[in-house]
Amino acid sequence: MAQIAYILLCHKDPDAVVQQARRLTAAGDCMSIHFDARARQQDFDAIASALRDNPNVTIAAKRVKCGWGEWSLVQATLNAIRAALDAFPRATHFYMLSGDCMAIKTAEYAHRFLDEHDKDFIESFDFFDSNWIKTGMKEDRLVYRHWFNERRHKQLFDLSYSLQKRLGLTRKIPADLQIQIGSQWWCLRRRTIEWIMDMTRTRRDVMRFFRTTWIPDETFFQTLVRHLVPETEIESRTLTFLMFSDYGMPVNFYNDHYDLLLSQNALFARKISPEATELKTRLGEMYAETGVTFQISDEGRNLYAFLTGKGRVGRRFGRRFWETESSLGRDRELMIVICKKWHVAKRLLARIRQVTNMPAIEYLFNEENTDLPDLGGIEGSVEKRARHRRAMMRMLFDHYDTERLIVCIDPANIDLLHDFVSDRSTTRLLKIDCRFSDDYLMGHARRVGLAGEQTSTAMLAGLLPTLRNEIAYETDRIRDAEFPGYSCIAETATVDRNAAELASFLTISGEAAREIAGSRNLFAD
Repeated sequence: MAQIAYILLCHKDPDAVVQQARRLTAAGDCMSIHFDARARQQDFDAIASALRDNPNVTIAAKRVKCGWGEWSLVQATLNAIRAALDAFPRATHFYMLSGDCMAIKTAEYAHRFLDEHDKDFIESFDFFDSNWIKTGMKEDRLVYRHWFNERRHKQLFDLSYSLQKRLGLTRKIPADLQIQIGSQWWCLRRRTIEWIMDMTRTRRDVMRFFRTTWIPDETFFQTLVRHLVPETEIESRTLTFLMFSDYGMPVNFYNDHYDLLLSQNALFARKISPEATELKTRLGEMYAETGVTFQISDEGRNLYAFLTGKGRVGRRFGRRFWETESSLGRDRELMIVICKKWHVAKRLLARIRQVTNMPAIEYLFNEENTDLPDLGGIEGSVEKRARHRRAMMRMLFDHYDTERLIVCIDPANIDLLHDFVSDRSTTRLLKIDCRFSDDYLMGHARRVGLAGEQTSTAMLAGLLPTLRNEIAYETDRIRDAEFPGYSCIAETATVDRNAAELASFLTISGEAAREIAGSRNLFAD
């Protein structure tokens, strides 16, 4: 059975470190601690004293002063690994942790998971081809030497970097290495760890290279694992659940995140807020329990993106200069159907096609697989369609050889509505108001990825007020915009009322409009 040796890097809060070590070793696992040499000596002494009698804890004898972005973090990890290899000969897996991490599964679950998955778990994406680095230095991390810490010695860091660039003092990457990048929170098998430690002794060129690489904790282990281990034995993901805000800062977890964390497809979570004492207590007590079952829905990141994205106006699809100066055509009519229930709008469009024979296109700005003609590649993705929306619409008018065209748009895309209404063409809008039952909203949450099949009913119920508020907010924004040429049909309105609105929207006869409005099961779910 799996036995985990936790590799813990820490620099503060000795009481929390002691508690973490005791919790994680209570179920038979081990821990090797590296305590930053920059930290207070009395804190280190307190940890060493409190854990001296615990046979499942060892402390790296050689401590280094750690600094963000520099080799010292990798060296500290290697020192802790070396201590763990010597102290725990029966450890089968080595799991990298920080003091802000806590288990979100039981030891029983973790051991069973690792026994069933004979792989190394480490994020490792191609350094040059992937989009893992979002901002800042990329290739220059590798091809220039970085001797100084950017945060502590900013001027020296910048001076050294700029001089190397000016003088062209680049270096070559070791020829047999394909540099990888990813999260530093990994879980590796003992055999892999032993291979890595052997390589640190035999490949001095590799060690020299990484010692002056910028932020090597995101590349060193990731690259060596890919170099040493067959691809089929690597799963490129971390078993530690973590998220980052829009500003690149780690998301903290609090007391009310307990159920959310347990439902994620991970063994640990980072970062647990220092103030979340109740969460720490509950997670700490859970680790040593047996017989606990977990419903894995893994919806945490989607939920976070959804909830934090509310209330931001104009965050996507800003106008481009070539679009603000273009037009669909003064004599053309664009008719936009706006509805949150896509199946209702699609049903209405199908009926409109039958009665009027007008070309009508479903959610082309929302669904990748919308049926569209070949337009030279601009139709290839939702992102392309939205980026070149006016050019896209002009090409559709031309393709269908028509001056009147109907499309569907989700009410969340109010920026598209503003853009089309501001065009010189005639634009008419038809809003479809529908009822939203709790069952429908729960299904909607699953369809858009906010919840999984295993998400509990209680968690789904907690989402319902937010979903209802979001739908109401989208409707209010459209009404507050006071768009010209605005019509509305509703599930609660009479057929006659809806027919009158449709006649105005489509500029068709009342008889034809009534034939559409009276369609059977138009609003059915």
